[in-house]
Amino acid sequence: MPTDLPTERAVRKPGTMELDPGAEGVALDETPRLIASNKVEGTAVYDRSGQHLGTVHNFMVDKVSGQVAYAVLAFGGFLGLGENHHPLPWRALSYSTDLGGYVVDIDPGALSGAPSQGPGEDGFVDPNYKKKLDEYYGSLFAAG
Repeated sequence: MPTDLPTERAVRKPGTMELDPGAEGVALDETPRLIASNKVEGTAVYDRSGQHLGTVHNFMVDKVSGQVAYAVLAFGGFLGLGENHHPLPWRALSYSTDLGGYVVDIDPGALSGAPSQGPGEDGFVDPNYKKKLDEYYGSLFAAG
């Protein structure tokens, strides 16, 4: 069954600061409620005290529900060398306009012991990886 789509318009050229005139001066890759994935990647992540933990490397979307399941945090290392990637339940992150990044209520020591993957690795190819993450974080980030 076809869906009526709005008339498309040209998107701003990469690198320009053109704003969307219909969205109260918001950049074209962001609306008041939505943000493009490329703007989330690289966003800083802080602990509850405001200490910088790392950045959002990427996020994992559930193909069936369409919901973001995990934010993969790039943590540790220096200039990308030796960093690990730690998937965190997406619901564990909240955005702080004061910090301009995401805040997660987790101790950095607990994060360093969490299931992780190195650069170029994909832990999610292991069918038990999600179960390992859920068991590790347990009720710490329970929905609700």
